[in-house]
Parts: sequence; structure tokens; C-alpha cells
Amino acid sequence: QVQLVESGGGSVRPGGSLRLSCAASGFTTSAYNMGWYRQAPGREREMVASISAGVDYIEYADSVKGRFTISRDNGKKTLYLEMTSLKPEDTAMYYCQVRIGKNFWGQGTQVTVSS
Repeated sequence: QVQLVESGGGSVRPGGSLRLSCAASGFTTSAYNMGWYRQAPGREREMVASISAGVDYIEYADSVKGRFTISRDNGKKTLYLEMTSLKPEDTAMYYCQVRIGKNFWGQGTQVTVSS
């Protein structure tokens, strides 16, 4: 079955960096677009970044452009999100996503940015 397991979250000060990873299993990762989403308390889940199966199309939310970088290693079946210049408003639970007929989500990894 499809499984997505996120890791790499934590607490950092504003201006800090984190690298999130998502280990995928149960499907051929190289065949599907994947993405990172986040949800802050009291807010709807929003797309942060997405990457096509062939890495030929990448999209970012305006709020993270220039600061976050999404990448994937299909050989390792892993999706990454490099986050730099973190701001307090980046505080949220971050989720890995893949759509195979329906959306599949990981359990999430918490990112907290606070001084």
C-alpha cells in the first residue's frame, strides 16, 4: 500500500534552515507528481511546492519562492524540501503528498519557527 513518511522537522529561529524528507513506498515514485503541503493551526492545508515525475515542472507557493527548494531522488524513492530563511509564518505541520487516483498523505512533520 502507498506509504509516505516525513522527517526532518523541528524548531528553529527565524532565518534558520531545515531539510524535510519524505520516504515513499508502495508505488512507483518515478511515475507520479509529488508535493509538499502545510497546515497551520486554524488554517486550511495549502500547497507549498510540487514537482513533476520527470522533474521537468516545479511549482512553488508565492510565499516560499526563493527560499524553499523541492527535489526528488526517484532511485531512493525520496522527496525533499530544503527550507531556508525561515519565517515565523512558516510554522506549520508539513505533509508529503502524492495523487494516485486520490490524494495520499503522510503523517506530517512539525516545523516551528520562533525566536
